[in-house]
Amino acid sequence: MDAKDVLIEAFGRLPELVDTAVRGLTPEQLRWQPAPGANSIGWLVWHATRVQDDHVADVMGAEQVYATGDWPARFGLKDARETGYGHDAAEVVAVAPESAEALIEYYRAVHDRTVAWIAGLSEADLDRVVDDNWDPPVTLGVRLVSVYDDDAQHTGQAAYVRGLL
Repeated sequence: MDAKDVLIEAFGRLPELVDTAVRGLTPEQLRWQPAPGANSIGWLVWHATRVQDDHVADVMGAEQVYATGDWPARFGLKDARETGYGHDAAEVVAVAPESAEALIEYYRAVHDRTVAWIAGLSEADLDRVVDDNWDPPVTLGVRLVSVYDDDAQHTGQAAYVRGLL
């Protein structure tokens, strides 16, 4: 198994985590916060998906899935550039998924594009520097591991919040 196959395997585990975290929840449950200022299930899954969409589109040199349709409106938002990074409590509350299906559909669209793109990469592609603002510079392989890690953590948090709900 080569590195890109490991990445495909890792990313391939995320759709089930997303589905388990949100399937069957109402819009109100998706927006429920375990405490004032805490992240909701809907925000956590939306943010995880936005990070994957943003970061992968950047390294692909492509437009984000979120900007190619009515995705922002389906989450109660207007700005297609929002990713949730640095959101304060009011901005977290403003993320209002219309349904669990909206989260699942958006995640699936981003996931499918990510995995298809990774499948076409070579080992040498994974060594390409994508961000030289760090020491050491960040390679594509490291960036993809970072995206996976962020998604796994946030979907795990969403599953935990669902347990509290």
